[in-house]
Amino acid sequence: MNDSKFELPAELIEAAKDAYTKAYAPYSKFHVGAAALTKSGNIVKGCNVENASYGLTVCAERNCISNAVINGEQEFTVIVIYTEIDEVTPPCGACRQVISEFFASDAPVIAVNHKNKQKVWTVSELLPDAFTPKQLSEN
Repeated sequence: MNDSKFELPAELIEAAKDAYTKAYAPYSKFHVGAAALTKSGNIVKGCNVENASYGLTVCAERNCISNAVINGEQEFTVIVIYTEIDEVTPPCGACRQVISEFFASDAPVIAVNHKNKQKVWTVSELLPDAFTPKQLSEN
């Protein structure tokens, strides 16, 4: 997509900000909140949850998606990632892979920060040639 403002519901940004306030990040001090809009119109949230065994840390985006799945939602239209650093933060590689599992390749992934900077990508821009369920069903 591009860096221009993507029109999204203000409540989606507010939900990501709220999730940000709940992040558990005592080691990195890098708080992240995420909110996604499901195809049925529900907003789900997630925050990053760190662990003293760093490899067990789970990102906000994956917690957001997992929160939806456990509540019966598996299809999404958009996800917002919120941080309070000067530049917007794209999802990490693991989150890009999980996002590609549940979002259409042209779905917007939006990073927003406390200065209201915003960057929009499509899922396929973040993870071109993603390994998705389609590859598994072709066997």
